[in-house]
Amino acid sequence: MEKIHAVYNSIFNYLDEIKISPLSRAYTFSDSVYEVIPFFNSNSIAFESHINRLERSCKALNLSLDMDKTSKEIIDLIAKSNLINGYVYYQVSRGIDSIRSHMFDDSLSTETFGYVVSHSFKSQKLKVMTCEDLRWQRCDIKSTSLLGNVMSMNNARMSGCHEVIMHKNNILTEGGASNVFFAIEETVFTPALSNNILPGITRELLIDEIKQFGIKVEEGDYSVDDLKNAQSVWLTSSTKGLAQVTNILDLDIQLNGDNRLFQKCEQIFFEKFFS
Repeated sequence: MEKIHAVYNSIFNYLDEIKISPLSRAYTFSDSVYEVIPFFNSNSIAFESHINRLERSCKALNLSLDMDKTSKEIIDLIAKSNLINGYVYYQVSRGIDSIRSHMFDDSLSTETFGYVVSHSFKSQKLKVMTCEDLRWQRCDIKSTSLLGNVMSMNNARMSGCHEVIMHKNNILTEGGASNVFFAIEETVFTPALSNNILPGITRELLIDEIKQFGIKVEEGDYSVDDLKNAQSVWLTSSTKGLAQVTNILDLDIQLNGDNRLFQKCEQIFFEKFFS
């Protein structure tokens, strides 16, 4: 099996040789944030945007991180891997406790960990279901506290689904690991950013690119019922790109894979970043 290149507290190694304390606050409290940075043809995609989001997440948790050092570390990790297409997972935690305690010691040293893997960026067609959004109230922070996502997505998996579309009191928020878009006639809609929605980098890139081609985009509050009127629904993320939803199981919705507006959005995005 091919070795996976990784880094722990700025020391490069292979993933299976890195040892992390069970008293890491990432493990005991999810007192940590993370970022996923894709690269294609050895070039990172929206690297600065990912680094800026990681910095915002760290600041929200009052985590100290040298961003210049981190940026170089991630770039070096990609270079050491010799991979052409893939992504870096990079995590920052508050540190390691001497004994588990809700209140952390201010003297803790920030703990960093990352690895890089190969990934094929290609079109996907997904079967999904909707579910109530069970997560905490600061989903705009890219925290490793993802139990709500995990519970919902694995419940959907048992029904043969690949993803979920979450809602709070019937108002759409986001996917289990993605942002949500849908098209009605000539307009693309996506839930507006809030504390309940992670500001996805792919979401931002897509909106910026398709607007330049004259495609109308609206951001606002939309209900589950709006999906019933959509000609196309898709999910976006750094690893999914634009993933088309073909079925929304619980709503008994089957979507036409030939929707012109979705195909135009997908074409614009992939020609910009994956060609």
